[in-house]
Amino acid sequence: MGSFFEYLRQLNLVSMALRIVLAMLMGGLVGFERERKRRPAGFRTYMLVALGAALTMILSQYLNLMLNTQWAAIAEGSKTDVSRFGAQVINGVGFLGAGTIIVTGRQEVKGLTTAAGLWASACMGLAIGAGFYECMIVGFLLIELCMRVLPFVENWIMAKARNLNIYIEMDSIENLGNIVGRMKAEDITIYDVEIDKQQQAHMSQINALFNVRLSRKQQHTEILARLSMLDGIISIEEV
Repeated sequence: MGSFFEYLRQLNLVSMALRIVLAMLMGGLVGFERERKRRPAGFRTYMLVALGAALTMILSQYLNLMLNTQWAAIAEGSKTDVSRFGAQVINGVGFLGAGTIIVTGRQEVKGLTTAAGLWASACMGLAIGAGFYECMIVGFLLIELCMRVLPFVENWIMAKARNLNIYIEMDSIENLGNIVGRMKAEDITIYDVEIDKQQQAHMSQINALFNVRLSRKQQHTEILARLSMLDGIISIEEV
């Protein structure tokens, strides 16, 4: 098995083709979960990022080989760090990932997981491009764990949390007092209330984001259901 991996680490046609195909497949599988959820970066985006990272690392290895063999006389005395190609990939993906992060009109940040997945996919592509297959396998399994399994754990933890943010749309500012009064009656501590300051003048609807803490652990859906029964509430949800 060791000799097999050593062969695949060499710069030959079979090894390079395998690295590129693996990068495409692994990146695409990571991005597939984002694609199903209609995220900004999906199947093809992850595939291209991993593919580009793998190509960059193969190029780094190729240049290092050539500088020590056929181009040795030309490069004599010069200082060349071919590993900088990989570093530039990480910097470039950082800008790409930043483009997937948005703040919604409900003051909710979206796209952080997509950006982190892109960055991890690029790192995985670099490992594949370098022929570090053992690292690639472990990295891919852990990325898939984060993308597919841990969201269920995260949702379970968030559902039991005592701190939460509640986004409420009401038909007028007069209803704000009723909402605050009902929260106090439920023994809910209000840390902060953010009123939408960009509300259009011709619209009577008011949007507010409440940052609150529950006095005890209870189902968030039950709290939202009780608050939604108040007069003047157009919509309410946890963000």
